[in-house]
Amino acid sequence: MIREAVVAGRFYPASPIELREMIASMIDQMATKEDVIGLVSPHAGYIYSGPVTGATISRVRMRDTFIILGPNHTGMGKAFSIMTQGFWRTPLGDVEIDSEFAGNIAALSSYLEKDSDAHRYEHSIEVQLPFLQYLKKNIKFVPIVLAQADGTVYKEIGEAIAGAVKKIKREVIIIASSDMTHYESQTSAKEKDNRAIEAMLALNEDELMEKVERLKISMCGYAPVISLITATKALGADKAELVRYQTSGDTTGDYSSVVGYAGLIFKNYKMSPIAKLAKEAVETFVKDGNIISPPAKPTTEMKKKAGVFVSIHKFGQLRGCIGTFEPAQEDIAREIIANAISSATRDPRFPTITTSELGDLRYSVDVLTKPAPVKDKNRLNPKKHGVIVEGNLRRGLLLPDLEGVDTVEKQIDICCQKAGIDPDEPVNLYCFSVKRFK
Repeated sequence: MIREAVVAGRFYPASPIELREMIASMIDQMATKEDVIGLVSPHAGYIYSGPVTGATISRVRMRDTFIILGPNHTGMGKAFSIMTQGFWRTPLGDVEIDSEFAGNIAALSSYLEKDSDAHRYEHSIEVQLPFLQYLKKNIKFVPIVLAQADGTVYKEIGEAIAGAVKKIKREVIIIASSDMTHYESQTSAKEKDNRAIEAMLALNEDELMEKVERLKISMCGYAPVISLITATKALGADKAELVRYQTSGDTTGDYSSVVGYAGLIFKNYKMSPIAKLAKEAVETFVKDGNIISPPAKPTTEMKKKAGVFVSIHKFGQLRGCIGTFEPAQEDIAREIIANAISSATRDPRFPTITTSELGDLRYSVDVLTKPAPVKDKNRLNPKKHGVIVEGNLRRGLLLPDLEGVDTVEKQIDICCQKAGIDPDEPVNLYCFSVKRFK
């Protein structure tokens, strides 16, 4: 079935051109993209809540699959409803429901029921989709609508979501669609919303439920947010961040009766031991000129031998990346230390990193498998496979899963440019996989 758009022309433009233009004005192209597990996003008309949604989604490194949880405003359908088949239509095209994944979630929950009636006229999920479509083509999603119930119900649904995500072993982003306080003065709304936001930032779903009930916070999507917090914690989230808060009064100028809108992201802020080793190597060398020793108790991964690339980013932009195709050191720990220092000080594209920059840097370490010859490039996947192009004693390498590099042809072209290989020159292709640590 196709679930037609029901608020196009009211909550957001029905014209694809006007809709794209409106979303473009709300997206921060300079925002640092992050690997988030989940987010809270509002669902009012775009002129009111769009800037919050735009600022929040701008921080997200997009994935192929989303789960969107919304409250039931209409009272229709099952109380805890999941659609498992069909498409949702917006002015930007159709978005397919991930049927297999949705079925897995439903199978793990004793409360969720397969149903489309609750979704037919529910706007809270629909308004999220154009932002996602604008940023990435061909996404799939799972829509879930939740009615009022006890907090234990929402937690069970969150646990089912987390279990299904772990089962498919795919990177999924969970969105809880919610506005905050409704139709109170600016002062009252901000005071109440701050209390709810504090609970979300603490990743405490019980505290959120308690504050909503005790303070009578008219936050329509507290149920989706409780499920979100439970799910993201089970998937490794250890911190939440408020990206933006505003009210309808910031659009209308009328602060006597407003609706609040908050955008938050949930992610795992803990650095892996391997990425932490790269960070320590850079900071020690930049500050003191010293090369650190390998850890006294290295992880199992650090004891192996492999090629390693260390990438350093600043405000979402590459600041240095140097690595080895094949191992040059006796173990991965030493490989990381050597390549981290080289990335910070010897990448010819960038000046040497200074002490004043250290607090703004982010690190990722790619551990490479042994390169293998490629006979058929059509079997390569740019999301999974890195590529080495070799020609006339020159080699160019490109890591997999890089933003903006969606085809093997583009991978090969970039490799040739990096190595100074003519596009018409005969080449040998090799591929490899990486394990990425952040």
